[in-house]
Amino acid sequence: MSKIPETSAPLTALLASRWSPRSYDQTHEISDQELLSILEAGRWAASSNNGQPWRFSVAKRGTELHEKVVAGLIGFNQGWAPAASVLIVVSIKKTDDGGSHKGNFYDAGLAVAQMSIQAQALDLYTHQMGGILYNELHKSLGLSSDLEVGVVISVGKKAAPEKLEGPALEREIAPRTRLDLSEIVLHGKP
Repeated sequence: MSKIPETSAPLTALLASRWSPRSYDQTHEISDQELLSILEAGRWAASSNNGQPWRFSVAKRGTELHEKVVAGLIGFNQGWAPAASVLIVVSIKKTDDGGSHKGNFYDAGLAVAQMSIQAQALDLYTHQMGGILYNELHKSLGLSSDLEVGVVISVGKKAAPEKLEGPALEREIAPRTRLDLSEIVLHGKP
């Protein structure tokens, strides 16, 4: 199933083909080399003052760590995410006084974006999830107090949408949509 969007200007093929499926091939095993490539893409993302405030917890399907991450997902995500080859929890460094730092979240977002594009280059798909139990994941992963859980990324080979049911299937087969540029470009025109 292709979900190439209609755009007002051409995009590079990797960006045009990237989307976030929920139907994953539960028999696909991600190779160590593919996983390293995705993690390196995140590692080399730009960050303010080269702070690199992201940390990754990598949970391959079939491991105890994977079970912990799945338990930290909110209901809807628990139905489809376990079939992904790997779940990556992205945690973000806090400030020295223990607070959240918006810049660190921005930088971690850059790392996640690069990981998503690298996965796409490997013919793998990603889906970022905010529907998670943040505190429970932090505790079950044994993360230090200077980190906060930001997002969980599923990675794997996409499967036929018909493997899903109900709202998950409806979302999977729905056309891709975005706000029009006129709605998001507040000042200036291209």
